[in-house]
Amino acid sequence: MRFLKAAHTDIGISKSTNQDSVLIREAETEKGNVLFAVVCDGMGGLAKGEVASATVIKHVSDWFETEFPDILYTGLDKDELRISLENFIYRMNSKIQEYGRTNYCNLGTTFVCLILFEGRYFIMNVGDSRAYSLNGGFIPLTKDQSYVQREIDLGRLTPEQAEYDPKRSVLLQCIGVNNFVDPDFYEGTFKEGDAFLLCSDGFRHVITQSEFYQYLNSDAITDENVMKQYLEYFTELNKYRNEKDNISAAVVKAY
Repeated sequence: MRFLKAAHTDIGISKSTNQDSVLIREAETEKGNVLFAVVCDGMGGLAKGEVASATVIKHVSDWFETEFPDILYTGLDKDELRISLENFIYRMNSKIQEYGRTNYCNLGTTFVCLILFEGRYFIMNVGDSRAYSLNGGFIPLTKDQSYVQREIDLGRLTPEQAEYDPKRSVLLQCIGVNNFVDPDFYEGTFKEGDAFLLCSDGFRHVITQSEFYQYLNSDAITDENVMKQYLEYFTELNKYRNEKDNISAAVVKAY
């Protein structure tokens, strides 16, 4: 299989810097094409969140070129992949913490990545950037590592209340903030024609899932120009509805 892909990122209407970072890579291999996509949402004073997210994106791109091929050519064992990605997250956590100590600042970033290969998908997530399936619905594939998600799980908030809770941006996990970080790992299968979305929280706060699915569904996104246009449309809709955060997303479709 090959992949259609598009990404878009925007500073939004209120912030002085864009602290989101996005990566999409597709590689041809002897065993077929592999798709790798990442969204990071940085946080920190001044431009420090941008430093955190951009650092992780740079190094995960290097990981894809240097470490991932060895995992791929030995059969893409899910446990080996999970351990390699976890170790990458731990290294980044230490690296960003050290930068913060050296520069007397606090900074961090979320992380969500998607790997598609031979009908299997793998996702690793830290924080509240999300991965969605666009097949038959707008279906979350990740669970936020956030205060409001914990409150939902404990039955103290409904999902609707969480969208407007003043603590909705408080994260329980983040790369670079705490000494220990605990990534979530997900896996599943996909087929030709299936599509996926990765996004920062700024992309999804003020738009409903039904609105997203009207345009961002596997049947509607027929080529890369259309995919890019829809991402730009939702970005502008977010801004029109007064979303204050940076806005970033990546969408991919197997064909």
